[in-house]
Amino acid sequence: MAEHHLPPEHADHHHHQKGGRKGVHADDLKPGSRGRPRYSYYYGGYGDGGGGGAVRALCFAVLVLLLAAGITLLVLYVVYRPSHPTFAVTSAAVLALYNATASNAAGAGPAPTALAASFQFTLVLGNPSGRCAARYDRLAAYVAYRGEALTAPTPMPPLAQDAGTAVEAAPVLGAGVAGPPVPVSPGAAAALATDVADSVLPLRVVLLGRVRFVNGPFHRGWHSLYARCDLLLGVRKIGNGAGGGVPQAPILGDPNCNVDM
Repeated sequence: MAEHHLPPEHADHHHHQKGGRKGVHADDLKPGSRGRPRYSYYYGGYGDGGGGGAVRALCFAVLVLLLAAGITLLVLYVVYRPSHPTFAVTSAAVLALYNATASNAAGAGPAPTALAASFQFTLVLGNPSGRCAARYDRLAAYVAYRGEALTAPTPMPPLAQDAGTAVEAAPVLGAGVAGPPVPVSPGAAAALATDVADSVLPLRVVLLGRVRFVNGPFHRGWHSLYARCDLLLGVRKIGNGAGGGVPQAPILGDPNCNVDM
């Protein structure tokens, strides 16, 4: 019969018994257990006794506050957001409009083409915003024909406008015979003469400046203002600035007006 021998004993796995004899540990008898390291594991929560839950609750509260603030700001922006002003021309008068090209001496060459023009328009600025007042500054208006200015820019006083209201101004644009003529191209002068002969004069009235909106303690910054109206005038009489009343020029159709900011 074959003899069975116990594996060699290790001093660190045995307990000393009486008389100096060493005992055998039970794990030493299991197959493949020689030299196997032992591990112990500990499963537990945070060492601070639930502090992680408090951090999560704080982060959630901060997130809720930020979300509520964002929704509030969005609602305020939608409610108090100002609308673009409106611009219209409701009446017109031609005070002076004629060819002011000077005649040069013979052999001096053609003189620069120039026009003397003066108009009066009733300009209407509307503020469709129901909660914001409007302030206008650095205003100036001029008249253009076929992309060329017929008058120099005329400064206008600042305007204040309440919410949901409209303001009117009737500036005289152009000096006419009282000021220096405005240079234009020969083609524009020839086309203007033809349109006047046909009693229909296409013009563009331009208003430049800046605008800001005010709502109680809230003041928005200044915005550049570029307003224009394209219109047709029925020219029945051309004034010459020498008196005799103000010749009216009816506006034919509806002017095409736009405002950019």
